Amino acid sequence: MAVGKIRSIALICGAALVPALAHAQDPQAATNEKRLEDRVEQLTRTIEQLNARLEKLEGKHARTPQKKVASDKPASTQLTDKPAEPVTVAAADDVARLPTDEPPIESGDTPVTWGTYEPGKGFVAVRGKDGELDVSLITYVRYLNQLGLAPSYTDAFGRHFNLDLRQDVLLNKANLSFKGWLFDPNFEYRIWVWTQNPAMGDPAQVVVGGHLGYHFADFFNVFGGVAPLPTTRSTNWTYPFWLKMDNRTIADEFFRGSYTFGFWANGDITDTLSYRAMIANNLSALGINAPQLPATFSTYSAALWWMPTTGEFGTALGFGDYDWHEKAATMFGVHYTQSHETKQSQPSTDGFENSQIRLSDGTLLFSANPFNTGGFINKADYHMADFNAGVKYHGLALETEIYARWVNNFEAIGPIPVTSLFDKGFQIQASGMAVPKVLQFYASGSKIYGQYGNPWDLTLGANWYPFSRREMHINTQGIYLWHSPVGGPSYPYIVGGMGWIFNTDFIVTF
Repeated sequence: MAVGKIRSIALICGAALVPALAHAQDPQAATNEKRLEDRVEQLTRTIEQLNARLEKLEGKHARTPQKKVASDKPASTQLTDKPAEPVTVAAADDVARLPTDEPPIESGDTPVTWGTYEPGKGFVAVRGKDGELDVSLITYVRYLNQLGLAPSYTDAFGRHFNLDLRQDVLLNKANLSFKGWLFDPNFEYRIWVWTQNPAMGDPAQVVVGGHLGYHFADFFNVFGGVAPLPTTRSTNWTYPFWLKMDNRTIADEFFRGSYTFGFWANGDITDTLSYRAMIANNLSALGINAPQLPATFSTYSAALWWMPTTGEFGTALGFGDYDWHEKAATMFGVHYTQSHETKQSQPSTDGFENSQIRLSDGTLLFSANPFNTGGFINKADYHMADFNAGVKYHGLALETEIYARWVNNFEAIGPIPVTSLFDKGFQIQASGMAVPKVLQFYASGSKIYGQYGNPWDLTLGANWYPFSRREMHINTQGIYLWHSPVGGPSYPYIVGGMGWIFNTDFIVTF
């Protein structure tokens, strides 16, 4: 299009000079005519040079390679609401050779852009033969109202606690990611900055993490860095594709592991069977420093999931059927985790995005006097199994998870009344798209059967997508708690909470 415009300019200029040549009728006019002819010839040469440069540049644009980035997530994690459009970027050496003393050249009706938005990647800031840089963001503003909770609670050992109930509006989280590949499309990098603004002042309120990895084959990819242990579905790269924005049922929160440093591998064993396995330092590295970590790799976690009917389970294996499956999609999964934990390697009580080993009344296992007997625990072994199943069809989804956790091999100082702990529980989530791509309703609940109480929760909520796009939506929900054993500043629930909580989130995620 740009070449065509340059040629049109040449014709217009020539037409404008013809009348002047036609009126050359005297000797002075002859001189003027010669000058005009020289100017026309000079203008023609300049236009031909510009045409040649533009044709060469446009030819290089057409040859710009499109590279595929290796991912530490299965193929189903990419957003599929809209197909990605190819991105064309001018080579830096071609731009540098454009003459600086000549007027700018119009490129047509479409403006030149240096990056574009691609679902599943975010904004492609740079793409060339040597690599790619994508930028993505997860953030939300939360209104939280805990005033419906009872103002205090008593734990299983008769200790009484007053609750600090909240009603506030916060930019609850901001997660900025920089990711892509370098030199080889199979070599992947990802760096993220993650904040929890309700935890201002805590050691891990701002976390910088990431990973490096290499894609060897569809069945084998290797990574190292910071990642969530695949203890449950919610810690197996499904975030943020949940029904409840950035909060789990209390059972899932009680049993799960968290983010830690380690190595992991994933891949597709068959078209319908996939895995992820990780070896790590401990259950949660956020909020502690390296000298607090054990000197051995003593944490192992693995997940295996089977998708027999369609070979996928929606975007990122997430919860709910926003994708609207025309054929019933099914998934069955199993997770197992074991870890040797020490009192020294535990994060602070309200550590950002952290998990703690707790008794079912909310008491921290590694606290100073957990059983109110004067003794405390220095070391313990954690074992947790998770079994899950789900089905999605025409916007409807029914998904469930069963948990079992053993904590034993205690090294205790002073008297404690137990030699081991066993807790089990479940969660169930049901959802439906009332209006495809626009409005979703859901209900979820969970219960824990523990040695020191049987807490449970129930949630009713809705998600509204005003742009018919998954990247921006509004979530509102009511949560009923019965003696919650989990909580913290970044969560809507609170340890010991009993009663109603309401929250509304305004969410951007791409």
